[in-house]
Amino acid sequence: MIEEIDGQIQLSIDSFEKALEHLVFELNKIRAGKASPAMVNGLMVEYYGSPTPLSQVANVSTPDARTISIQPWEKKMLASIEKAIFEANMGITPMNDGEVVRLVIPPMSEERRVTMVKQSKSAGEESKIAIRSQRHKVIDFVKKKVKEGVAEDTGKKKEEEIQKIVDTYIQKIEKILDAKEKEIMTV
Repeated sequence: MIEEIDGQIQLSIDSFEKALEHLVFELNKIRAGKASPAMVNGLMVEYYGSPTPLSQVANVSTPDARTISIQPWEKKMLASIEKAIFEANMGITPMNDGEVVRLVIPPMSEERRVTMVKQSKSAGEESKIAIRSQRHKVIDFVKKKVKEGVAEDTGKKKEEEIQKIVDTYIQKIEKILDAKEKEIMTV
């Protein structure tokens, strides 16, 4: 029975890792005043009638700190890429010169920076909620096993172990959020 509990704890750790990865993915999309190809990750472009990730139809690069350059492998994709950027509501107007779509990242105002920090903290809170939800599932599983015959002190030790793991992941999230806040607030 203890092996089952350990298996559940391991599954939870995997879920915690996924929550952390998702947070990093979401924070990469948040604009910090400088251009990053990650800002257009997840952008879907209409390609021969089916939605396709931008990275599969174009080369995305950052020639300088304020510009994202998107060079499609087929020129006829320029209009589809522009349309996808407009539909994504990124707050950036694409510039098409017939060869390349450029996104010029405007400098952010103090008010916009504060909004971005709030947005990143919100994403962090979602990750914390996911971790806490998983913690509750595991602790309920442990309590169920205690009712089925596992020693109570073993159950308590497992609950404490789970809480320590959760605390570690919450601290990791805080560090990631602090780093993102510094990145956003740096002018």
